[in-house]
Amino acid sequence: MAGAAGGAAGAPLHPAGGRLPLPGRGRCQPLGHPQGPLHRDRLEGLHAGGGGIRQRHPRLHPAEGRHRAAGVSDGDTGSPRPAAPLRPRGRASLRSPHSYPAGFVYIFLGLYHATGRGSDVRLAQYLFAGLYLINLLLVFRIYCRTSKVPPYVFFFMCCASYRIHSIFVLRLFNDPVAMAILFLAINLFLEERWSWGCLLFSLAVSVKMNILLFAPGLLFLLLQRFGLLGCIPKLCICALLQVLLGLPFLLVNPVGYLTRSFDLGRQFQFKWTVNWRFLPEEVFHNRVFHAALLLAHLAGLGLFALHRWHSSKENILTLLKDPAKRKPASPRLTVNRIVFILFSSNFLGVCCSRSLHYQFYVWYFHTLPYLLWCTPTTKLAHMPKVLLLGVIELCWNTYPSTVCSSLSLHICHGLILLQLWYGTAPTPVSHTPAPSRKPTAMSKKAQ
Repeated sequence: MAGAAGGAAGAPLHPAGGRLPLPGRGRCQPLGHPQGPLHRDRLEGLHAGGGGIRQRHPRLHPAEGRHRAAGVSDGDTGSPRPAAPLRPRGRASLRSPHSYPAGFVYIFLGLYHATGRGSDVRLAQYLFAGLYLINLLLVFRIYCRTSKVPPYVFFFMCCASYRIHSIFVLRLFNDPVAMAILFLAINLFLEERWSWGCLLFSLAVSVKMNILLFAPGLLFLLLQRFGLLGCIPKLCICALLQVLLGLPFLLVNPVGYLTRSFDLGRQFQFKWTVNWRFLPEEVFHNRVFHAALLLAHLAGLGLFALHRWHSSKENILTLLKDPAKRKPASPRLTVNRIVFILFSSNFLGVCCSRSLHYQFYVWYFHTLPYLLWCTPTTKLAHMPKVLLLGVIELCWNTYPSTVCSSLSLHICHGLILLQLWYGTAPTPVSHTPAPSRKPTAMSKKAQ
């Protein structure tokens, strides 16, 4: 995967100036070298923070505006220029690596020491290749339990996306780390080990905040399984782990840690967006547009919670009751029900995201086959679903994104949402009249 980055055709996705094998502008972009020097500089910034935890969540330099800080695994808002070692400017640094929660710091600091202070990039790639295989194993285990997706689809999941391979092995992003932990948590949910699953779910959140897109679905499942009082201990497990992991930062600079690590108002750069390229840049940065997306997200979650996740005819507020006291009893949580609620919750968040950058593809790539095949499928409908997967892959492999690619991505997302809504609609219960006990004239004659 090593290729010449400097002076090669194409545009970089990452601040280190690497190139991606993406079809764009009439030719294929050469694949760049691993981002070793950049990662090493970022990790050294973490390591050097030892006694100065106050600087672990510094403010950005004024020239950076409100743009997202580029972390060890961040390529969201990076400049095309080669990365330079961190040089703090007083209490601020040009590129703060600490815009993520504490779990990210610990995991990548461990990676920093395991790779000889970030110098052995090949070892880091081997470790991420192992993570990729573990992630596939966890995903396959979920799909085997659901028995929904035909086996040939797994070929596309394993071999047909070099964007995903790049995110895992070439770029060493933290997104796949968080997703692998999440899939392990989902496996535990399927085994009815809810406490351990909540613990790992919280750990995944501490690596990358996008895991919170699964949180509405998880909250619904906890309420249905345990009721309001029963799910409080599970939520306390999630909160307690966040406090424990962030304690070294919270004791010194709680406001800086919370505002930087869980910054919901973070601004994204237009040049990296995959999904909103067809909009004018002024609209992309407009707060009204952001509020509209948030309202659309909340509306989608509400509609799915009321009409697709909640299968009982009783009021949804009955979920607050103890399951033993519900009349009629809530339907049992099956494997497919758990997976559908979690995956659809995340997908709704992806569809309404303020911006999708290239490494965000891993947020929902491994869930797409289930979302497409969880509804009843005729033999003739398999090919359009495979085609839909291919178009989505093409949209994510188009660099830089174009009006056509971003519009196509939204159309694909809309088609998936429509088939989820109509394909999972509850079947109407047919009320057949009870057989009459009154004997007919023929029966009387027979008697």
